[in-house]
Amino acid sequence: MHIVPKFKVTLVKFDVTYPYGEKHDEFVKVAEESQNTPDFLVAEVGVQDYGNKENADLAERFGVKKDDFPVLKLFLAGQEEPVTFSGDFKADEIKAFVKKNSGIKLQLKHCLPKFDELATKFMKEEDKTKQEAVLAEAKKLQESLEKEADKKSADVYIKMMQKVLERGKGFIDSETERVKNIRNGKITPAKKEELQGRLNIIGSFVKDEL
Repeated sequence: MHIVPKFKVTLVKFDVTYPYGEKHDEFVKVAEESQNTPDFLVAEVGVQDYGNKENADLAERFGVKKDDFPVLKLFLAGQEEPVTFSGDFKADEIKAFVKKNSGIKLQLKHCLPKFDELATKFMKEEDKTKQEAVLAEAKKLQESLEKEADKKSADVYIKMMQKVLERGKGFIDSETERVKNIRNGKITPAKKEELQGRLNIIGSFVKDEL
């Protein structure tokens, strides 16, 4: 597959020719919410298993089977093979996957860009004193926020930093699992959205593996 050179990162959905349903709606959300993101392209490949079998060769080339539709693959410039998405097919989960594997800065719900940067900085520090300095920076930044929703989000970042200082960096993984389990349980849509926002923030603390 030829990726347009001007895009460093391309998210491709392999699906039926005329897709519909909840998963397609979530994919459309990702496309709409990230259309102004530099170096990032969202594309669809409609695969026919009848007639002229349009794009069937592409699906075969990347090991995509019809039974698995829709399949998301992330193509990164300079890398031969794409990364396959295996998470929950929700817009924020997809964006978190892109963010983690590419470094592209996609805005996730409840996340605050400046606090995302502080979270990354905090996790890179091995020295506790330096981590405490980042925490102090986050608290100071929170004081300058005006919107109540932003203050609540900032509170989550700050609490995460405090917990990591208490329990170590392993807390991030255990908290991710804990919140995911609650989110996947029987709760109201509003609570589910709130927990997804929390997961988005926690994702900012996951160390970049690139």
